[in-house]
Amino acid sequence: MEVYPAIDIRNGHAVRLSQGQAARETVYGADPVAIARGFVAEGARWLHVVDLDRAFGTGENIALIRALLDEVGTEVRVQVSGGIRTLEVLEQMLATPAARFVLGTAVVTDPGFVPAAVAAAGGDRLAAGLDARDGKVAIRGWVVQTDEWVDDLAARVIGEGIRTLIYTDVARDGMLVGPDIEGALRLQRLGAEVIASGGIARLEDLAQVRDAGLAGAITGRAIYEGRFTVAEAVRCASSC
Repeated sequence: MEVYPAIDIRNGHAVRLSQGQAARETVYGADPVAIARGFVAEGARWLHVVDLDRAFGTGENIALIRALLDEVGTEVRVQVSGGIRTLEVLEQMLATPAARFVLGTAVVTDPGFVPAAVAAAGGDRLAAGLDARDGKVAIRGWVVQTDEWVDDLAARVIGEGIRTLIYTDVARDGMLVGPDIEGALRLQRLGAEVIASGGIARLEDLAQVRDAGLAGAITGRAIYEGRFTVAEAVRCASSC
């Protein structure tokens, strides 16, 4: 199991949103690159970096993310998410040292995007971000609710060559109520590795993800608020 400390970037700052709502934002730092450096110093093996402005369609933080990758991208693997909706953007990101790219909205809105992305990047460098509210997929930074069941979408993208899924129960994200392990396991049984996201509050939550056999967990607010450290989380991925 891998632990993915999250750095969500909006207007150049590291923030966390409660349940993905832009109006419920907490700013945790003005220098995401320095935060990344600190996480690496604590022993992080992966980072999960999200461009919220690009996800919401209100701007972008590409230059800042590239600076972050230049700073730590050779020391730790970085998973980049947020607004990767065209092959042009994906190809720009492929030129960076990021290890993996998370596809979200375009997986739903553009039926040909996943096969084309897999052909361009290979399945190992891609993940599908599946964000669900009451079992239905949410897109465009969770602003738009669709009628598609997350299980159906997972089965489709796995069939198209995606090997890693990031599953977020939107209602839990930033709420420190624990992850939806049952939902994540249901998707993993379809044939991909699943990273659980949303709701991690305690080291015990990470232990549950580990013991369930899931591939990893993304955690943000719990680290920023001092509920546990990155070093403690990384240790817990093996034993806690």
